[in-house]
Amino acid sequence: MLESVTVKNLALIREAEIEFGRGLNIMTGETGAGKSIIIGSVNYALGAKADKEVIREGAEYALVELVFHLENEETIRRVRELELPVEEDGTVIISRKIGASRSQIKVCGETVTVKQVRELAALLIDIHGQHEHQSLLKSTRHRELLDAYAGEKMDALLTKIAEAYHSYTEADERLKRLTIDDAKRQRELSLAEYEVSEIEAANIVAGEEEELQKKHRRMKNSKSTFDALQKVSEALNSNDGAFAQLDRATRELHAAASMDDALEETAEQLDTAEEMLHDIQRALDDYMEEAAFDEESFAQIEERLDVLDKLCMKYGATTEDVLNYLEEQKKKLEELSDLDATLDKIKKQKDAAQKALDEYCDKAHALREKQARALEKEIVKHLEDLNFLKVNFEIQIERTEGYTTHGNDSVEFMISLNPGEKKRPLSEVASGGELSRIMLALKSVFAQKDEIETLIFDEIDTGISGKTAWKVSEKMAGLSCEHQLICITHLPQIAAMADHHFLIEKGENDGKTETGIHALEDQERVNELARMLGGDSLTDAVLNNARDLIGQAAAVKQR
Repeated sequence: MLESVTVKNLALIREAEIEFGRGLNIMTGETGAGKSIIIGSVNYALGAKADKEVIREGAEYALVELVFHLENEETIRRVRELELPVEEDGTVIISRKIGASRSQIKVCGETVTVKQVRELAALLIDIHGQHEHQSLLKSTRHRELLDAYAGEKMDALLTKIAEAYHSYTEADERLKRLTIDDAKRQRELSLAEYEVSEIEAANIVAGEEEELQKKHRRMKNSKSTFDALQKVSEALNSNDGAFAQLDRATRELHAAASMDDALEETAEQLDTAEEMLHDIQRALDDYMEEAAFDEESFAQIEERLDVLDKLCMKYGATTEDVLNYLEEQKKKLEELSDLDATLDKIKKQKDAAQKALDEYCDKAHALREKQARALEKEIVKHLEDLNFLKVNFEIQIERTEGYTTHGNDSVEFMISLNPGEKKRPLSEVASGGELSRIMLALKSVFAQKDEIETLIFDEIDTGISGKTAWKVSEKMAGLSCEHQLICITHLPQIAAMADHHFLIEKGENDGKTETGIHALEDQERVNELARMLGGDSLTDAVLNNARDLIGQAAAVKQR
């Protein structure tokens, strides 16, 4: 679960730390207090795009840190499969530092990429906001949800469908490319023959270009190298050079050592230095002898590089690319030389791929039909719990003409909210409040299947009130028995169900506006619910109403 969120210098927040608990965590506050900043902070830590404008005015950087504690061994195993660190006690710390020019994300102190942290986030937390509610209006999302519900069997089928689809489309594209008239075939055949002949004549060896360029640079620079080495030799061998000076120094030190034993070791060290200097001179002599400039060899290397450069300009950036192109053209020659046989072979490949694709698509369709009926029943049950009393929900699956990597089914969620009305697509029926409840119903279904411990709901209460709001709060309370829920709400019915209640407030500090957050104790919680109930002042009647709401919520949770 998500144990804590720490935020520094982000938007209106100077510094805030929130320690979440198990069950239902509720965040409330006046409109404009900065509730969205908290969810935004979590999203930033999990890889959402952030620019320097989110940094608090006057600060050099913003920092967000999330601390998770993982108890599910399967989740821990999957995190480690991503080659990301997990502490021995199951703790995972994700931090993001956002600077003016760059940002840095770390997991348990190790720097990671945005892609890595997003893969990690998919295992740890599920965030639902207004954007995801709107995604319910897209039929592609309906297919994704149904396939997710179908589980591992569908995953295995989709893998096979994707493989067969790629084989089918590749064969189809080759057929289209090779279905040409005789004149065009002859032109392409002649061109391929010429290109193969030109490349083969060069006898390219993979990697030779790099080796030749090294030799070319060394030979081209040999004059400067020789000049430098000549100066080194003069410095060593001249009358006042290093050898002469060192020889004199050695004789004098040995003379002194003959008079004082304490200098013998130092004299031996100077002997060693002299030997090392002679070794250096011999190495330089060997280098100058072996690396002697050969004008004929230099010309041959330049000529060979010129050949390779021309081929690279025509057929690829490197000699490896040219060799790959050669193999492609050889294959093309083979295909064009006996085009009828080639076309027949590819057509058989296409037919085999299509047969496999049809088989897998049929299996996927049958599985979707079966799982759709089960999912319909579960969704209807949860929708009825959420005050859709006469709802009629259907998952419509139709075969399409073409193929995709997901098969040849289109999936559409159809719904009728009132008796006597025909079922229509969600996009034509559902309002914002209805979409929120449908999403909650879906999440209630999927929460029983997945292993994600933490769910965040932002704007789940859009467009609802009264009895419906109470039904939503009951559903969230039930969901929080198995998962940690974090929810921003403006409805007292949902806030009353909280296991942990946090108030987000905006105030002023040193002349600057700040957003802060703190956990509410019992009486503070009563006062906040009274405010949410709409009282201009905290009268006894409003406070008693708040206490009564908390009591009703407690009774629901006990059930």
